[in-house]
Amino acid sequence: MKLHQLRDFIAVAERGSIRAASRQIGIAQPALTRSIHELERQLGVDLFERQARGTSLTPMGEVLMRRASVIQGELRRAQEEIEQLRGMARGRVSVCLSSVPHIALLPGALKPFRQRYPEVELDLFDGVFQRVESDLREGRLDCYIGPPPRQLPAGFAQEKLFDNIRMIVGRKDHPLAGACSLGELAGAQWISTSVTLRAEEELGPLFASHGLPPPRLAMQAHSSLSYITALAYSDLLAMLPIQWSRFPLTREALQQIHVREPLPGPAICIIRRAALPLTPAAEYFCDMIRRACPPEQAGGTDCGRAPIPI
Repeated sequence: MKLHQLRDFIAVAERGSIRAASRQIGIAQPALTRSIHELERQLGVDLFERQARGTSLTPMGEVLMRRASVIQGELRRAQEEIEQLRGMARGRVSVCLSSVPHIALLPGALKPFRQRYPEVELDLFDGVFQRVESDLREGRLDCYIGPPPRQLPAGFAQEKLFDNIRMIVGRKDHPLAGACSLGELAGAQWISTSVTLRAEEELGPLFASHGLPPPRLAMQAHSSLSYITALAYSDLLAMLPIQWSRFPLTREALQQIHVREPLPGPAICIIRRAALPLTPAAEYFCDMIRRACPPEQAGGTDCGRAPIPI
């Protein structure tokens, strides 16, 4: 199996036809067809189902695609790492951040990163670990920054930046703005912000710990923009990280409802693959994230310590 065969295979799988893949990688269709046929002969299986309007992967092709994508990603990273170590600051850094690092850490990390690596493309995603685990494991992401899963899967390293707390949030002049306890909010409808895979696990245990019935979940939002918009234009409530109270883009539209119960939140961590180092550019981005931790949050926590393989 040769590297150009994997390149050709990935191109056909992604583009869905020999013709489109030929245009993408700039080689003639007959040569591309021969490359795919030779790869199938070497493996002894069919990788594609030929159809009138293109191709689709067979089950064996899907297996190879998962592995081939990782190989291609690591080859790209190896080239970028060598170039960056030689002083040629090019390449790409792909990172998924949850809402807290987006609003509390990225503003302080972005400028120094762009100054140090102006030619490196920064590819940012909004999400939580559960939704990007496969992308991180297969090398499509360099790292994830946000709340960790309850149980970190094997093969990943986790570095805690700081512990966090949460708050209850609603729109300005919300009818329940004067509430002082979770009990006074028992009749409200809530948005789940998808920190957990199951929406009821985010708020249910908190209410249960205070002897209250489960909250009424009316909406599950999968992006910051979704729940900001929903909160601002409805009477729904959400439990959000405390950093939202300091964010200029939401300060005027939302307000905190101060309840007496403590609302601990999940820690904010950096998670990456344990077995492989980050490229210099990706490591520098993480270092700028560490330095952007506010002193009141970084003090007394693990912010800035070395990653711990798990």
